[in-house]
Amino acid sequence: MTICFTSRTSNHRFAGAFQPEGSKMRRPSRLSLTSGVISLLLALAASPLFAGAPPSIVPGAKLETVYADACFFEGPTWEPRTASLYFTAFGKEKADTKILRLDEAGKVSVWLDNTEGVNGTYLARNGRLLAAQAFGHRVLSYTTGTHNPAQEVLLHDPALNQPNDLCEAPNGDLYFSDPDFGHRTNSAIFLLRPGQPARKVVTDMPLPNGVEVSLDGHFLVVGDSFQKLWRSYPIQADGSVGVGREFFNPQVENRSDPDGLCVDERGNFYLAGRGGVWVVSPAGTELGFVPVPEFVSNVCFGGRDGRTLFLTCKGKLYRLATTVRGAESIRAK
Repeated sequence: MTICFTSRTSNHRFAGAFQPEGSKMRRPSRLSLTSGVISLLLALAASPLFAGAPPSIVPGAKLETVYADACFFEGPTWEPRTASLYFTAFGKEKADTKILRLDEAGKVSVWLDNTEGVNGTYLARNGRLLAAQAFGHRVLSYTTGTHNPAQEVLLHDPALNQPNDLCEAPNGDLYFSDPDFGHRTNSAIFLLRPGQPARKVVTDMPLPNGVEVSLDGHFLVVGDSFQKLWRSYPIQADGSVGVGREFFNPQVENRSDPDGLCVDERGNFYLAGRGGVWVVSPAGTELGFVPVPEFVSNVCFGGRDGRTLFLTCKGKLYRLATTVRGAESIRAK
């Protein structure tokens, strides 16, 4: 994630078809309509909310604004034990970085202040909150459910650029991205195993950003903020990866950065970037698209039944009802 408050252009592939909560459809100007036109309007009213909607989105569901503020939001993670959503916030000053907890719609509390740039977060299988700390050059782990979380430093290396996002494989291996935004010459995805030094496993991407392991643990998907696409890498037995390939690169004009991503219980990926959220099969096939007015930095599943997709954006936190649960709901704890 690049901390930036300049405006970004949203994807207009489905312009006019998607109506965020609070927006209104324009009424027909003529009062007298033929029966054929009336039938057409009734058919349209019964159709999905936006063209190209993924089948995993509840028919008629709308993007709902859960929270809004003049910050850049990132790193959402749902913690089921306390039924809480945690997400990160970046203010206009570099030192103004926090982890927020959503208490109810429209209300948050500062769960952790002065985080030294904690960006991406992830729920570990042991129930702790993993975090990539950009400015402090650390990978961290926190207890949840309290405003005084116990912190564990899993890695501290001042030579890192700025740890950005992270994920945990089914076997407990951690992967985190470390993009070199300044020069694009020293970016990498690292593998972190307990008791072992971190080692680079992906070095062929100029600006790796969001990172996630497939549901079966067989491959890694990484978004690149420079190439504006996603690549996948097969995971080897020792945690290293094989030769990567292009995973997804939508043919649209919008070039906003690929950022965070998550997986549902069917193994499908939800990719934030390029104008909204793209739903893609494990094979890299497009299943649908959710256009979003703001730049989307990250996504996660949550809610008490696991069937709510949360979207962190520039200035807003959205939610969207789905028919599927997130992968977190079926992972062994």
